[in-house]
Amino acid sequence: MDCHAIIVVGASAGGLEALEALIGGLPRDLPAVVCVVLHIGSRHSEAPKILAKAGVLPVAHPADGEAIRCGRIYVAPPDHHLLVEPGRLRLSRGPRENGTRPAADPLFRSAAEAYGSRVIGVVLSGNLNDGTAGCSAVKRRGGTTVVQDPADASFPGMPRSALCNVAIDHRARAFDMGPLLARLVHALSPRSTPAPVPRRAGRPHAAKEDASMEGDYELNPPVSLTCPECGGSLRESTMDSMPYFTCHIGHRYGADSMDEAQFQMMEQAFEAAVRTLNERAALCLRLAEAARANGRALSALRWDEAGGEARERAQTLVQFLTNDWIRPSPNAEEDEEPGRAAG
Repeated sequence: MDCHAIIVVGASAGGLEALEALIGGLPRDLPAVVCVVLHIGSRHSEAPKILAKAGVLPVAHPADGEAIRCGRIYVAPPDHHLLVEPGRLRLSRGPRENGTRPAADPLFRSAAEAYGSRVIGVVLSGNLNDGTAGCSAVKRRGGTTVVQDPADASFPGMPRSALCNVAIDHRARAFDMGPLLARLVHALSPRSTPAPVPRRAGRPHAAKEDASMEGDYELNPPVSLTCPECGGSLRESTMDSMPYFTCHIGHRYGADSMDEAQFQMMEQAFEAAVRTLNERAALCLRLAEAARANGRALSALRWDEAGGEARERAQTLVQFLTNDWIRPSPNAEEDEEPGRAAG
């Protein structure tokens, strides 16, 4: 079969159902390769088996170095980034991006690097912003971008982020996505394998576990923020006016993902402080009892006061934890679409 294109798909929460609808609309003779990242964590995944039942194309986890075969759907295995090189697929346990591995951004970037205008990037239902930087990379290399209509997505964060930050070419309901992709693929001229584009010097592929995961980012001086995952200093960079934060290990966060990770760190810090204060109150109670047993009434009173102080301050922190927080989204609904996406 002559292969016209590589379709790369990113999905997260609510994405399995959207993928089933998309795959159900793909024809048996689709002249393209489909590579899928679904945020599935690090455990065994039944995603290929489930998705194979949704359509007529074969679905599987690829092996590292497996040759690309047209008319097949490859799903990133748990805890591995799926990357595209000319003529083959690679698996990598490189640094998490946007707090997840596999992530959509490395797949999209590597495909755009390898095949340029023959790449179609698709972002489906999910939270936060994975896939946005990937869509930007696809667009810069002349490829086509498609997102699930946020109104159709169970979790609209990922498609909305792409719409807010990238001039997306098309948006559609998941049910309509398969026929749309088939039309886009057939509009491209055929090749036995999608022809790779020349790679720029100094941009290594993230194919091996010790390889860099860097994309088209400038590494600037460190800022006064630390990596939520490893605690290393972060460098801020921009892509198409979008802020990104990368540590020296290679963990990378978009604005939404960084906000979520930092908020979780803050909650954990409050919880640790509450736990420590409760433990202090318990210790003070024991020491007060010991002082009373030894006839030291004044010392016992002071320990009782110290324990009461710890309990009061713990309660104050609990109020901070349980109160609502202002959580502005970098990708509010009213900010959608730098360029109106076609249906």
